[in-house]
Amino acid sequence: MSSAGEGLSRPLPEQVRSHVVELAAQVLGALPPAAVPAPLRGIARFDPRKRARLGSAPIAAQLESDKEFRETVAESLREAWPELVAGLQEGNVPPAAEPVLVAAAAYLTRPPGWPELVEIARTDLEQIAAAAEGSAQEQAVTRLREQLAAQKAAAKEEGDRLREQLKASRAEVADLRRRLHDARERGRAAEERAAELATLEQEARAAVSTAAGAAETELRKLRERLTEAERLLEAGRRAARAGRSMEDARIRVLLDTLQDAAAGLRGELGLPVAISRPADSVHAVTPGGPSVRAVPARALADDDPALLDQLLAVPQLHLIVDGYNVTKTGYPSLTLLDQRSRLLTGLGGLAVQTRVEVTCAFDGAELNGPVQVSAPRGVRVLFSEPGEIADDLIRRLVRAEPPGRAVAVVSSDREVADSVRRMGARPVPATLLLRRLGRG
Repeated sequence: MSSAGEGLSRPLPEQVRSHVVELAAQVLGALPPAAVPAPLRGIARFDPRKRARLGSAPIAAQLESDKEFRETVAESLREAWPELVAGLQEGNVPPAAEPVLVAAAAYLTRPPGWPELVEIARTDLEQIAAAAEGSAQEQAVTRLREQLAAQKAAAKEEGDRLREQLKASRAEVADLRRRLHDARERGRAAEERAAELATLEQEARAAVSTAAGAAETELRKLRERLTEAERLLEAGRRAARAGRSMEDARIRVLLDTLQDAAAGLRGELGLPVAISRPADSVHAVTPGGPSVRAVPARALADDDPALLDQLLAVPQLHLIVDGYNVTKTGYPSLTLLDQRSRLLTGLGGLAVQTRVEVTCAFDGAELNGPVQVSAPRGVRVLFSEPGEIADDLIRRLVRAEPPGRAVAVVSSDREVADSVRRMGARPVPATLLLRRLGRG
């Protein structure tokens, strides 16, 4: 701040200048736009936190040159510190007042002798700074002394540690020397023992050579005895084969006679070489029972878990599945396409495992056209014709089988189960098939 103002011989102390600018910046923000000095109108629009920092020089210059603005700022100081301002007007400085605040109030209110008050505050601030600097130097000296003492203590500890290490190293060297002496003694003992073992090895080799000769002689005798035993055994086998050959010949002649007779009968009847299954003759829509009729199920109940496994073990069993009855029992939330796909995949695996004939019948009465179904190997897939339900197709499949063929029908439909039972097939609940497919 300029020293040309009313008696100041030097600029305001920096601390006093900063305090005066901060106070003026606060007052500047509270003034109405018309009362703001023209040079400071741009600064008045700054954020309050930036106003004093960015507009420090213009605000200080305006305070120096604009008496009215300075008195406006002094008025706010008078409202905040009335006793301090009144004491300065009377020439009295409160003993407890801060030098910065006294100098700022003297500069703004300009009481008689205010330049001396500013200089007194400057002297007080310089003394405070000098005292603070002296205190800082004393603290630095104290800190250096403490560091020196700590370094001395650390050096003493390091020396003690090194002496302990030296002592330990000497003890370790002495121990190593003792171990080296012991190792040398053990080495000499080992050399002596090795010489003894070499002598024993030579003696053992001689004994082994003698024993090997005796063993070779004994082995030669055993081989001769074994050869004689094998000769006798082969002679016995030849005698046994000669005794069996006549009986085997009789059996072979009988089998050949039966085979020739069967072949002749097949030719006279004109039977086809490849047979077709009876179910293949049932008219239905196809996609792109010993009878259970005598299935011997050992009197198991229809819901017995062992029933289906026992039926699948019957030779030449024909397993007929009521498709949608099974899928809507096991996984009704799926679409019909997904239901068919899941069931047929399981039936394909079952057909491979058990080698039974499997036919899966679906209701085709509601279909608008042919259904594209990829039937697994070993599974026949049929849809009922228009106007016909799957139950009727299943009954026709059972009726097409010859008497005595083992037939099992998987359906939880009571009417279907009762009707196929009367026709000689064995009904099986859908839950048993779902449980069997779930086992894999």
